[in-house]
Amino acid sequence: MAYVQVPKDLTKVKNKVMFNLTKRQLICFALAGAVGAPFYLLTRRMLGSTMAASLMVVLVLPFFLFAMYEKDGRPLEKILMMMFRQSVQRPGIRTYQTDNFYKKVQEEIYEKEVLGIGEKESRKAGRKASGRSRRENTRKK
Repeated sequence: MAYVQVPKDLTKVKNKVMFNLTKRQLICFALAGAVGAPFYLLTRRMLGSTMAASLMVVLVLPFFLFAMYEKDGRPLEKILMMMFRQSVQRPGIRTYQTDNFYKKVQEEIYEKEVLGIGEKESRKAGRKASGRSRRENTRKK
């Protein structure tokens, strides 16, 4: 009797379209062929066959990487986008800052009880610091 392995996690199974390749791989390979073949045919007379083939491989390599490379279920463009966001779009060092409501309340209580400054006193202190008295403020209005 034949033995067939069935994967436990069916989300990792990819649909094969043609030649046991996925649709993504077929598209990337077609683009690689569309870029690489004309490049080789146009440059082999000027550069020589070996140099043209070497440059064609370098030119086509990104297409193959986008077709085949995958890490943790993510394709190469998603990995590159995450790296770009991490290094360029978002800051490297994030400072932890809080708005401590209770510290503000404690400072107000300290001003009222210990220093004896209430709202009226703080207003008077502000006027004195500005160099005007109450009478001067009322006359100018």
